[in-house]
Amino acid sequence: MNTLGEHMTNSGTCWRWYLGIAVGGAMVFGANCAVAQITPDGTLPTNVQLNGSVFNITGGTRAGGNLFHSFREFSVPTGGEAFFNNAVDIQNIISRVTGGSISNIDGSIRSHGTANLFLINPSGIVFGQNARLNVGGSFVASTANAVEFGSQGVFSATNPEAPPLLTVNPSALLFSQISGGRIENRGGLNITDGRSLLLVGGEVFLDGGYVNALGGRVELAGIRSPGTVGLNVNDNNLSLSVSEGVPRANVSLTNHASVQVASISFGQILAYQLSPHSNQNQP
Repeated sequence: MNTLGEHMTNSGTCWRWYLGIAVGGAMVFGANCAVAQITPDGTLPTNVQLNGSVFNITGGTRAGGNLFHSFREFSVPTGGEAFFNNAVDIQNIISRVTGGSISNIDGSIRSHGTANLFLINPSGIVFGQNARLNVGGSFVASTANAVEFGSQGVFSATNPEAPPLLTVNPSALLFSQISGGRIENRGGLNITDGRSLLLVGGEVFLDGGYVNALGGRVELAGIRSPGTVGLNVNDNNLSLSVSEGVPRANVSLTNHASVQVASISFGQILAYQLSPHSNQNQP
């Protein structure tokens, strides 16, 4: 068994992480959990129309190959779907949640084409047992306060007033809160083969379920705020850059949670967390 706190690389053997002992008891939803709905916050021209069980998301603000959406609440009920109905030439869909409620995802998230999809909610993101991904590009879920775009500026979930005119690729995730929100997964997050799946939160918990990126990359990072996590974007290949000085938090896997990248081609799993053996921060 491989232990968290180490870089793990797979180039042909099926890596799975299992941990069957619950840590700290049952996880509970806080009082500020969002009702299962998706509502724009009015800062951008994002449109949401509910068609049966599908939240059809259109509009937003386009800048070059980037498409920006801003939501007051973003939660998907069991059996529901959040469909980002984007143009097929979009490279990155960057969505933020500004209303202070946790995003509870117990349905599916879908998009067009091969766009990378970012979901940023500083209050927390919980993927339930029925959560699924259907996106052609890579996927990033983070409880960062903002996404940085080189020297052009930031797309902030905590200061959403400034309009996004950001045409370059995202370059960093910015954590400025004293205690960042957590990311939990109990479902099946399966990304397109060869793509990247990044979960970056104040803490990251995989409680049963699985995370798969066959032939691609899975990165899990627990960040104790404040801190900056570098983001490398090369088309559909995404990776993190976490310096030694960035304070770490916990990353844990319980109830037979698994992470798999096994493929005939290259695959990689990286975990950045607080070392269980010392007070030093190390990946």
